[in-house]
Amino acid sequence: MPTYDNLPVYKTSYDLLLAIFNFSQSLTRDYKYTIGDNLKTETVAMITNIYRANSTLSNRSDRIQSARENLEVIRLFLRLLKDLKQISLTKFITINESIESISKQLTAWKIHS
Repeated sequence: MPTYDNLPVYKTSYDLLLAIFNFSQSLTRDYKYTIGDNLKTETVAMITNIYRANSTLSNRSDRIQSARENLEVIRLFLRLLKDLKQISLTKFITINESIESISKQLTAWKIHS
């Protein structure tokens, strides 16, 4: 079993978290402490589920499914921020590419576990 920090899905998720922390600093006050904080919390929860899925065999599939659910909530928050004009289209596309990569990796992991 590889350590969690060597997993490609963990690395991509961590990069996503960094991107979210970086762009959330520029959110307006109305959204920084609501959607921005929820977005960060959901991303940390996703990474935590990835770590836990890697560290146990008993409920790995459930943890992967929880990480996939976290990812869909992250996708929803990002779309909301784009529609509220809090994030540029180019930044939105870049972050969505990371989300899509994570989604594919989690799906493949669930199939093979």
